[in-house]
Amino acid sequence: MSTTTIRMPEDLRNRVAQAAKRAGKSSHALIIEAIAEHVSDEERRNEFYDAAGERFARIVETGETIPWERMKTYLADRLSGKPTVRPTPRKLTR
Repeated sequence: MSTTTIRMPEDLRNRVAQAAKRAGKSSHALIIEAIAEHVSDEERRNEFYDAAGERFARIVETGETIPWERMKTYLADRLSGKPTVRPTPRKLTR
């Protein structure tokens, strides 16, 4: 495991120490947990943006979409356990 030094203002260091104490952890553990959580959030955000980009590219390529009202009804029916037919895409109109 490598070591990294971070410089932080004294007031932040004190806040971290207090938060760690309340959580029953060391300052080190709290900082590591916060960094890992932030990195995971960024990874999920990037995955979301990638998926959105792929979906938009597919819409541009095919011109097909499903109106939100039809999709919303379909999803609500599925969640409630009602038998339902998946909506079919239609060409996007201008």
